[in-house]
Amino acid sequence: MALSSLLAAGCAETPRDVSASGAGSGRATHFGEPVQAAWVQYGMLHGWEVRALTTAVVCPSLDWDGASLPLELRAAAGTVPSRSVDGQADAPRAVFNLSSCELPIPEGATRLRVGSFDLPVPHARMHHIVVMGDSGCRMKAADDAFQDCLDPQAWPFARINDTAANMHPDLVVHVGDLHYRESPCPENFAGCAGSPWGYGDDVWMADFFRPTASLRAVAPWVIARGNHEACNRAGQGWFRFLAATDFSPRLSCDSASDDTDADYTHPFAVALDATTQLIVFDSAAVSGKPYRGDSPAFRRYQKLIDEVATLARAKPHSIFVNHHPALAFGGSASGVAKPGTQGLISVLAAHDPSRLYPPGIDLVVNGHVHMFQMLDFSSGQPPVLLTGNGGSAMEGHVDPASAFKTTVAPGAVLSHFETQPGFGFATIDLVEDGWELREWSPTGDMLRRCAVSGQRLRCDEIR
Repeated sequence: MALSSLLAAGCAETPRDVSASGAGSGRATHFGEPVQAAWVQYGMLHGWEVRALTTAVVCPSLDWDGASLPLELRAAAGTVPSRSVDGQADAPRAVFNLSSCELPIPEGATRLRVGSFDLPVPHARMHHIVVMGDSGCRMKAADDAFQDCLDPQAWPFARINDTAANMHPDLVVHVGDLHYRESPCPENFAGCAGSPWGYGDDVWMADFFRPTASLRAVAPWVIARGNHEACNRAGQGWFRFLAATDFSPRLSCDSASDDTDADYTHPFAVALDATTQLIVFDSAAVSGKPYRGDSPAFRRYQKLIDEVATLARAKPHSIFVNHHPALAFGGSASGVAKPGTQGLISVLAAHDPSRLYPPGIDLVVNGHVHMFQMLDFSSGQPPVLLTGNGGSAMEGHVDPASAFKTTVAPGAVLSHFETQPGFGFATIDLVEDGWELREWSPTGDMLRRCAVSGQRLRCDEIR
């Protein structure tokens, strides 16, 4: 069916009313109908797309402005051998009872509905952005780490989504690590009793789709890939449901022989307005150790960074989004700061030894480290927002005194460092002379506010 003349990315200027969309439910379910989840996200092939998960054999239809079009099958329901790592040899087969479907948003659409889900139409100008990351509920036997998934204080991801939905964002950016329930809950631990685990769609529903219901109803999403979504972990569900790429045997993570394609997908750009864009980079498989210059992984990432540099030339201003930080610190129980991700640093330094990131990148947004950080540098690197505190169990902290004594990456001289303990999320607002970055608690208390002008931060602590 030829749709190229009919379908394209849509835009609208009117924000949605959260109160009319069920915000506050967080765990909304749609019993009695086949469509279990629907949302709008950016895809590399068609731009803005509607996606849906269904129990039915046939994909649902998209109703828009009095017209209707059937969604197209992305990945059919089925069971595949799971991929596992880090002591998760007990993982079951990945059972996908839900088929995933997709369709580019029709040009000029102003209203979107799939099943009982009313969906947001992307705005032409996206200047109010919610950013979050590292959000799933941790259940991992290899680390003897089990989070209380049933307690909204201990795992506040649904509450964060409800709070953010009431801010009426133009866009949501997730920086990766959505899936964390890799091992069965211990019999003697009530906090996660009865939770699904493994790599099938029951875990994806529990860790991502149910808690994000309110926020998916009001804003489109851009989703970066974390190491938890690498092929040897939850990559199969990632490609079926959320990858910006197409879905195919080569891009499915079903076979280890295809990992050199599936774990190194191409970067893509998402326009925020006429002069500003996001550039989203897949760092799922990046190493924590520096690469040798002749290693296959180094050469793959080097080509992908070259693609980033090309994308950055398309608009005057770019925000670089990926999971692993190069210019933000790892934490520890004692607060001792650890340098950035060494594999990524070695690739970036080969491209630009001093600045690391290509020209045109004005701000870097990361996750991976389970905390909040904002940093800038007197040595020419772009400022960084790290927001890895979206719900997964916290992992230590960084003492500012230790940060200033630690070189985060070769040549980087830290000028300003902000951090905040506890769960939360961030917002980025595009303003006339730069960006305003804010850190929020799960219930909407503003904790930090920083203005970004050029490459420098100016921050206020909110008490």
